[in-house]
Amino acid sequence: MTQCKVWSVALLVLLGLGALAQKLPTRDEGLFQMQIRDKSLFHDSSVIPDGAEISGYLFRDTPKRYYFVVEEDNTPLSVTVTPCDAPLEWKLTLQELPEEASGEASGEPEPLDQQKQQVTVDEGTELFTYKGNDVESYVATSTPSGLYQLELLSTEKDSNFKVYATTTPESDQPYPELPYDPRVDVTALGRTTVTLAWKPTPTGFLMGQPVQYCVVINKEHNFKSMCAAEAKISTDDAFMLAPKPGRDFSPFDFAHFGFVPSDNGFGKDRGLTSNKISRAYTIKSKASDIQKVCIGNKNIFTVSELKPDTQYYFDVFAVNSATNTSTAYVGTFARTKEEARQKTVELKDGKVSDVFIKRKASKFLRFAPVSSHQRVTLFVHTCLDAVQVQVRRDGKLLLSQNVEGVRQFQLRGKPKAKYLIRLRGSRKGASTLKVLATTRPSSKQPFPSLPEDTRIKAFDKLRTCSSATVAWLGTQDRNKYCIYRKEVAENYGEEQRRREQNQCAGPETRRKSEKVLCKYFHSPNLQKAVTTETITGLEPGKTYLLDVYVVGHSGHSVKYQSKLVKTRKYC
Repeated sequence: MTQCKVWSVALLVLLGLGALAQKLPTRDEGLFQMQIRDKSLFHDSSVIPDGAEISGYLFRDTPKRYYFVVEEDNTPLSVTVTPCDAPLEWKLTLQELPEEASGEASGEPEPLDQQKQQVTVDEGTELFTYKGNDVESYVATSTPSGLYQLELLSTEKDSNFKVYATTTPESDQPYPELPYDPRVDVTALGRTTVTLAWKPTPTGFLMGQPVQYCVVINKEHNFKSMCAAEAKISTDDAFMLAPKPGRDFSPFDFAHFGFVPSDNGFGKDRGLTSNKISRAYTIKSKASDIQKVCIGNKNIFTVSELKPDTQYYFDVFAVNSATNTSTAYVGTFARTKEEARQKTVELKDGKVSDVFIKRKASKFLRFAPVSSHQRVTLFVHTCLDAVQVQVRRDGKLLLSQNVEGVRQFQLRGKPKAKYLIRLRGSRKGASTLKVLATTRPSSKQPFPSLPEDTRIKAFDKLRTCSSATVAWLGTQDRNKYCIYRKEVAENYGEEQRRREQNQCAGPETRRKSEKVLCKYFHSPNLQKAVTTETITGLEPGKTYLLDVYVVGHSGHSVKYQSKLVKTRKYC
């Protein structure tokens, strides 16, 4: 008991905490439970509690020292250091204290600098050293009693780390145990998905501890610890705000930054027994290519929404939910499959091609004129939703636009040039369209010209029990217009109308009984390019779907937007 008291007083002297100092960590079970519940006792302190993991922060090229006591000889000892942001250098030494450091000292405490000099004259016996970014441990089955010092240094950059020390390693088992085969396997591979599987940790089902698994996905490398992955997530391209002096530094950091600790009220100002934990840094981060997903106790997981033909790294961590300690499995990596090679459709000069595109998919068309040419005319007629059109000439991008309805593009030609046309479908659904490319000059377009507004207007005041009057806009070109009618149910909705709103489906797809009439119309003055038509022979109280088709010189037609009308029930 006297020896323990000597070591306790020696550590208090080393930390310069005087009469207000915290109690030493111990394996007394009652006190240990108190320590675990109130971790603020060890925050910003140089004391390592026995049997609990602590987190710390290192400034670059600034060593940090931690201390703990082994109270009896022949005691087992285990110390684990987990680097987070960068490789660390650390060493463990057994300190030799002068004989004057006894528990019988009395009177005023000596200044902090003098106290440090007394205990740092002898560097002690070096027990273990390590340099790297692996999770590394020092384990001894029997150690002498004494004061142990752990010194850590980061030479690359400011860094986070974790430390765990215990004198009862056999019973503690703070970190989840890995299975006999700790590898993460890739069981299925797709263009945008990867399925992972791993063997469960014995800690969960054998020891009854609460364990969950977290999966980390990124494009750079595997991680050796959970804190390394979390540090990358939170500090990627971030900057750090310096801690406030007097609150976020350990006692030894004050001398490094030029602050002289005062004898009166040092411990009080630092609030050593407060339940509030002051953070050593504040992080402002932005989105990055790394993500962490915790999935409970499942040991199979499918990662989705990945990019095709891209290499990803996958890490799995077993996490003790009660203590938040974790163990890393042996990570893996995989490259997602390439996009399926699209078959390129060859366009023939002056001929219309029908193209079908699945939802959000792409289709490639190739146009290679046989003769030399000065210009290429490209016609695109979208039948349903808008389609994105990209055209490259010998790899050079010429245009990229969204097209809806009928559009004509004039492309500058080049001898022996080849054109690659990429069509990207809509997100709403499948797309159909007609495409024509030609090098032949022609005064007549294959597709009819359209006004900007392709709606059909119905006049409510002219509606009767047997007729409906409608109007639509034309253009300056003389075109043929055909109007069709079809009786539909009263609950005919927008979704049904959209399915039938295929602008590429011409009059040839309609029944002869649905045809009302066809007529030619144009106007040199666009302000007067409007025509009306009264549709007769309708039944009272019925709903009709009206369609207008404009037919071009080559026979290709475009349908206006359909219109629903309802005749009056009583006249």
